[in-house]
Amino acid sequence: MRAHIVVHGRVQGVGFRYAAKNNARIHGICGWVRNLDDGTVELEIEGTEENVESFVRDLTSGFTPFIRVDQLSITTSNSQQTAFDTFDIK
Repeated sequence: MRAHIVVHGRVQGVGFRYAAKNNARIHGICGWVRNLDDGTVELEIEGTEENVESFVRDLTSGFTPFIRVDQLSITTSNSQQTAFDTFDIK
């Protein structure tokens, strides 16, 4: 399963990308994360449906007390093709 996610809230300058990378490792997720100019954070992730859903549940909670997630925009696909073999911070 693949998901494209844009996260709104207090997500820049609070360690979000590093927390996302750590949680991606825990959940067996590959892909990338990057800050956008509008203050949001964008992720492109892939893994099993169960792993992606588990990662998104943790992401919704903000990973750490310093992060506040107000809104997620998620687009998913059931693509079986793998495009990533690691999780990178861009």
